[in-house]
Amino acid sequence: MITFHNPLHQGHAPVHEFFRGERVPCFEKPARVDYVEEALRARGHSMLAPDVDSSPVLAQVHAPRYLGFLQTAWQQWLALDPVANATVQPFPSVWPVRTLRSDVEPDNFVARLGLYSMDNGTPMAAGTWAAAKAGADAAASAAARVAQGDRAAFCCTRPPGHHAGPDFMGGYCFLNNAAVAAQALRNQGAQRVALLDVDYHHGNGTQSIFYARDDVLFVSLHGDPRTEYPFYLGHADEVGEGNGTGYNLNLPLPAGTSAATWFEALEQACTRIAGYQADALVISLGLDAFEGDPISRFALASADFTRLGERLARLGLPTVFVLEGGYAAAELGTNAVNVLDGFEQA
Repeated sequence: MITFHNPLHQGHAPVHEFFRGERVPCFEKPARVDYVEEALRARGHSMLAPDVDSSPVLAQVHAPRYLGFLQTAWQQWLALDPVANATVQPFPSVWPVRTLRSDVEPDNFVARLGLYSMDNGTPMAAGTWAAAKAGADAAASAAARVAQGDRAAFCCTRPPGHHAGPDFMGGYCFLNNAAVAAQALRNQGAQRVALLDVDYHHGNGTQSIFYARDDVLFVSLHGDPRTEYPFYLGHADEVGEGNGTGYNLNLPLPAGTSAATWFEALEQACTRIAGYQADALVISLGLDAFEGDPISRFALASADFTRLGERLARLGLPTVFVLEGGYAAAELGTNAVNVLDGFEQA
């Protein structure tokens, strides 16, 4: 399978984050993709650098004001104190919830950071924008190959993307790579695109981007948001709005869900996708449903990811895989390649 990697991903390497009130080393770290690339090479997969500029598609899925902030955020941070801030990660401390206004961009940098953040768990570093943009380029490149006739392509990149909404970052995500892939497929002739998110955490950003549209069906299997991040989206009664009514399907599952129950939900998802009669499929390939993941609570074993790939192949659709979460770094490569090999061998 053709794989596009992100040659700039290591530039996004924040040192720490806040988890359950504690300052801890970042779970989303460069080693995640290093393990996946190592496993890909070991099984004979080749990797290409991105060859498509995602800028036109980014402008279709993200707000211009948000993109402008992301592109210059680190420079804005350094401008406040070039010496001290060079070694300090910026975190938001205030957010415009409910009755507060979000239409006016504040002059204060930390306030702007809060305006464009859904949490304080998405730390930035000097190379964050370059890494995120190269990842979006990889997603657009994978979509282009599939649109040109390849059966499937894999976007092997970080930071992940599915929590990034039209005008906000969150959950380690800055640019929504899966949304870029889906929109790129639409731009290149696909009338209908199905987007399936199998990450443990609901793809709230992706849902928000396509919620009022009927040309992209969004389906997600994830931990119940009553107990699992992102908490405020991902319930079963969220079915779309306006033209998108009926084109959003959430399948929330309780923490501790077994592989057998998870695959029953996957079957529901695949049935809905088959009924949609899509021209192409995008998979938000989160691998944190793995039983050994440190921040998730499902029970899939490594062999189950081969089974996942096999089931997706039976949908018979041109498919773009986009790497999302998965924080058992050493096993991440095995689990990712198991999905791809299961798909190719089915």
